[in-house]
Amino acid sequence: MRHSQSQFREGAGVTIERVGVIGGGLMGSGIAEVCARAGSSVVVHEIDAAAAEAARDRLASSVERAAERGKLDAAEQEAILGRVTFSTDLADQGDRQLVIEAATENEDVKKRIFTDLDAVVPFDTILASNTSSIPITRLAAATGRPGKVVGLHFFNPVPVMTLVELVTTVMTSRETTDAVRLYAESLGKNVIEAADRAGFIVNMLLVPYLIGAIRMLEAGVATREDIDAGMRLGANHPMGPLELSDFIGLDTMKHIADVLFDEYKEPFFASPPLLTRMVEAGRLGRKTGRGFYDYG
Repeated sequence: MRHSQSQFREGAGVTIERVGVIGGGLMGSGIAEVCARAGSSVVVHEIDAAAAEAARDRLASSVERAAERGKLDAAEQEAILGRVTFSTDLADQGDRQLVIEAATENEDVKKRIFTDLDAVVPFDTILASNTSSIPITRLAAATGRPGKVVGLHFFNPVPVMTLVELVTTVMTSRETTDAVRLYAESLGKNVIEAADRAGFIVNMLLVPYLIGAIRMLEAGVATREDIDAGMRLGANHPMGPLELSDFIGLDTMKHIADVLFDEYKEPFFASPPLLTRMVEAGRLGRKTGRGFYDYG
């Protein structure tokens, strides 16, 4: 049942304390962790009980690693885990003030999630997407609250990386933008604001660079090791471009390249044949144990 405007009416200065996260994968569990660390109550939604249990284990392992490194004491570790619950019923998002979608990078899937969320959360709930490339306007159009929809793009690993891209559309209200910025900053993140263009800021700059390295390898200009060493040692990058592509995931890389090419029609955004063949072969990088490098 869709909520009326009179329900859940809150002022612009209200503090966001109740957060939902849709998807408990690597990014979603990381988002849930940083929100819980900041004191928020978090409800993580997953598609079934097995996925919810895997998300719970992922979060617990991350918090345990932080405790082992001395970042958290035992009481803080317990408090963080106590603030997060896991659910397979989307209706459990019904009292959330902010819901962050962190599902698979597929536009149709995300649109369906936003439509379903729009029907179960209060009218004033802000809906955000962690998409790395999909224009937010398309997701906002799947709801009846386009002024309350933003992109909130975290970076992997979420508990470590301090950057968040806040993406607003021509329909996003100033009140929504301000509330989300304040909340992201309360998580200890540095917020940069981008207009709603595919790729936003980071991937608009990063993906052509990574694709250029793949084309260089494909053309036989240099070995993978020398391409990566050139950027690590010559440009002081922590990872070479092919190492970073494996870390991101080659399927994710191809998807972002496809979105950028569809938006701008510029040839340098197009997925190189080598990248396409590797994705088709299931060589997706670190997550499958094999990409440009082997991780067995």
